[in-house]
Amino acid sequence: MSEAAYQEEPVMNVAEPVSQALSIPRISIHGFFEDPACAQVLESATTDRRLSKTHTSVQLGGIPAAVEQFASAPTPNLIIVESRAGREGMLAELGRLAEVCDAGTKVVVIGHLNDVVLYREMVRQGVSEYIVAPYNQMQIINSIASLYNDPDVSPVGRVFAFVGAKGGVGSSTIAHNIGWVISDSLNEDAVIADLDIPFGTAGLNFNQDPTQGIAEALTSPDRLDEVFLERLLSKCTDRLSLFAAPAVIDRDFEWEDSALEAVIDVVRRQVPCFVMDIPHVWTPWARQAMLMADDVVITAEPDLANLRNTKNLVDVLKAARKNDNPPRLVLNKVGMTKRPEISPVDFAGALQLEPSAIIPYEPVVFGTAANNGQMIDEMEKSDRVSEQLHGLARVVAGRSEAPVIRKSMFAPLLEKFSRKKGAN
Repeated sequence: MSEAAYQEEPVMNVAEPVSQALSIPRISIHGFFEDPACAQVLESATTDRRLSKTHTSVQLGGIPAAVEQFASAPTPNLIIVESRAGREGMLAELGRLAEVCDAGTKVVVIGHLNDVVLYREMVRQGVSEYIVAPYNQMQIINSIASLYNDPDVSPVGRVFAFVGAKGGVGSSTIAHNIGWVISDSLNEDAVIADLDIPFGTAGLNFNQDPTQGIAEALTSPDRLDEVFLERLLSKCTDRLSLFAAPAVIDRDFEWEDSALEAVIDVVRRQVPCFVMDIPHVWTPWARQAMLMADDVVITAEPDLANLRNTKNLVDVLKAARKNDNPPRLVLNKVGMTKRPEISPVDFAGALQLEPSAIIPYEPVVFGTAANNGQMIDEMEKSDRVSEQLHGLARVVAGRSEAPVIRKSMFAPLLEKFSRKKGAN
């Protein structure tokens, strides 16, 4: 095959969006660019949660600037360089860069030539990845993640954060039932973590009374490995395990900011689905848990206070998770007798977010399940409730799309709420 034919063959870029959070370790990244627009893409990518543990420096000057800087300084874990040079010029520049690189430093090159001959020569010289400009945030995130994840290791599990817009809206009950459905009906191994340390209800809801659980994991993250994890988990079924909360108030539990991150990293490497039941609090660790999750599920009741709180949560999460799915909305206790309610259509319209589930008010069904320490599917099923729970579980687990509700012709609340937010 001629060299010209090689040039027509496209270089493969990793362009697909990341479908789940990839574990990128605490590495140092230095980027050297010729085009400010290319530099801006990396700077924007560093705000993504997947790169939150990295330390990144971005500057202009391209490969020559990198050679000059590292001629008298140690190289970081990863160097990202951009070059507009032709094939021979780029290879010559990379040869000079190789002379100043320490052993173990990885190099990602961003170029403007879609040239397989060039790509193969760079790989032969030790370049880790070649990306053809223009590129986007997800391409650079995927490329970095692929360098620090062993392809022979089992896929990283997905993490779901469940939080209530207010206390008492039923977020914990929804989280526990979704964990059950994922394990029982969708046949996925799952772990539920009850992060309400003093008042958690997961142990009660599953009729479990473990002596150890999530508190021990958070206070001893350095000990957490596969063996220690098995000791702390309470087995509910063959596929479902529980990180129970101690539910005691006679002692304080304190943990480092990095402890929850360590727990998430260990658990997601062992099971496909990790459900975090987050209490209605706004603390640094609770916010961190939501930002680290693959999906966030907000449970709300259809009233104005819930709408306000949900809107605040959605705005913060969308701004901080620009490359992720928007939060999932669950409307719970819909149709409560004699209670004035905001219709699901208007509630969703104010948030510009379709509900993933609309769960009817069924106090006997949920009350009986709680008192018996059972999940809804273990009891005589309520078709209306069970259908919504199974639909939500499929959406969260990526088995189906979220339902779309019809738009209302009457949305005075939406208009009033939007005007009020705009004035603030």
